[in-house]
Amino acid sequence: MAVQPEGAPCWADAMFSDLEGAKNFYGDVLGWTFAAASAEYGDYTQAYAHGKAVAAVVPPMPGQPEAPSQWCLYFAARDTAATAARIRDNGGEVLMEPMQVGDFGTMCLARDPSGVVFGVWQAGTHEGFEAMAEPGAYTWAEVFTREPEKSDAFFPAVFSYRQRDMEDGEMDFRIYDLGERTVLGRMKMTQEFPPEVQPYINVYFTVEDCDDAVAKATKLGGVLRFGPMTTPFGRFAAISDPQGAIFSVIDITTTEGDMPKLTDVS
Repeated sequence: MAVQPEGAPCWADAMFSDLEGAKNFYGDVLGWTFAAASAEYGDYTQAYAHGKAVAAVVPPMPGQPEAPSQWCLYFAARDTAATAARIRDNGGEVLMEPMQVGDFGTMCLARDPSGVVFGVWQAGTHEGFEAMAEPGAYTWAEVFTREPEKSDAFFPAVFSYRQRDMEDGEMDFRIYDLGERTVLGRMKMTQEFPPEVQPYINVYFTVEDCDDAVAKATKLGGVLRFGPMTTPFGRFAAISDPQGAIFSVIDITTTEGDMPKLTDVS
């Protein structure tokens, strides 16, 4: 795949204290295979679906305090330093300054004003996802936040998104577009989310059968958080893996109902 345009999701990874456990879990649930760990880059380990790079897993760095596992979504940037400056200018926090990773590219980590952690990636030889919307590959993501007004001001300012609201009285949901392409959703976290659950980006991976993926995940110690539910976009479910990282699986071929109406946000 070509390098993604600035602001488009381009990569996902997660840190696991039990790296082998994570490989076994995602290998069974999503059908991933894994490259040899790269000792030069902290045992960073790429995951593949049908031979195409789709994500990565990595152990904590030596001496790093143990933190809950979570998926990190990266957004493409033409100039990581310029993006980091826009993050600061719009009230965000740069957690890791732009850092070149060999000839693969340049990354930084940041947090939006509502507490959502994300990454930025300026591609070198590693251009990001080699597949999307195929079984085992990334297909969609949503910002989950308790303070949507902060995220709605921040992300479009940093990445030039156009915003549209979903006409649904039951939930506060907005989508972010790059030109004519919808690239990200934003959901307001309700009281159903326990207070200890921090704002996060929920990453969706494509599966051939949502119910089968849920059965495999729960058998291996994952926890079903929501669903399975069939929507106009596909049949999906939200899961916590055995180490606590939240993600979703979606079968985009099984749909039900009409597409929701969207209203431009002026």
